[in-house]
Amino acid sequence: MMFTQIVEQVINGLLVGAYYLLIALGLSLIFSLGGLVNLAHGAFYALGAYAAVQLADHIGFAGAIVVSPFLVAILGLVIERFLFRRFYRHDPALGLLLTFGLAMVIEQLLRIVFGAAPIPFSIPSALRGQIFVGDFIYSKYRLLMLLLAAAAVTGLWFLLQRTPFGRVVRAGVQNPDMVAALGISLTPYMSGVVAISVALAALAGVLLAPITGVHPAMGSEILTAAFVVVVIGGLGSFWGVVYAALIVGVVRGLTVYFFPPAAEASMYLLMLVVLLVRPRGLFGERIERFE
Repeated sequence: MMFTQIVEQVINGLLVGAYYLLIALGLSLIFSLGGLVNLAHGAFYALGAYAAVQLADHIGFAGAIVVSPFLVAILGLVIERFLFRRFYRHDPALGLLLTFGLAMVIEQLLRIVFGAAPIPFSIPSALRGQIFVGDFIYSKYRLLMLLLAAAAVTGLWFLLQRTPFGRVVRAGVQNPDMVAALGISLTPYMSGVVAISVALAALAGVLLAPITGVHPAMGSEILTAAFVVVVIGGLGSFWGVVYAALIVGVVRGLTVYFFPPAAEASMYLLMLVVLLVRPRGLFGERIERFE
């Protein structure tokens, strides 16, 4: 029985790591290519959840999973065009102030429009219930979350590793001066990166909404954990962020089982240990600024 419970906590940890990953990958991509620390990234996560609540009554939960990230991606493109783009070549502190202010504005707008109280968002009836494998019992919906997160990360990996778009993005992360010397402008690629990144954050918001509920501060609550994942994994490394998210999730899950009071602190202690050994993170690389 104890072994089954540990396995369940490990899988729950992988689930936590999965939605940390959807947010952290976008944070890492935006900073790696544009040099912008996006403190508003959690706000896009919250917008995805609120959009899903509004859409689910009209197009169903499956439709909301597709349409909500798409709508948030369009909003991300608009914000990138008129706000983010002005700060790629400036002092990073200015970008911090911009995105912090943007996060506060979005959070307060959500409070004004939808109220401060949490909004319940139920798991669709078709996805309720458990899967039984011997003594092991697991939620159907949580398993779906794992599969969708894995599919999204796989799709992003394919885009970055197997397409012309991904080759330019990776080259821009490693050596933007060389890309510019070849006559390639990184500006449209940065727009694409922002759109993909905020869509992933919105997808995480949609998937997590039925579990945690929907409230205006949900973005700021998860953003810190996403930054911890990015720091542990190392800026500029796709697989570093993937491994870090899964490690953080599993460590948290096991800590919940063996020593619940330290569950929140476990990720910060893990970050401290990693930075003492690897100051750039597990797979961190030197990053040139966006030019």
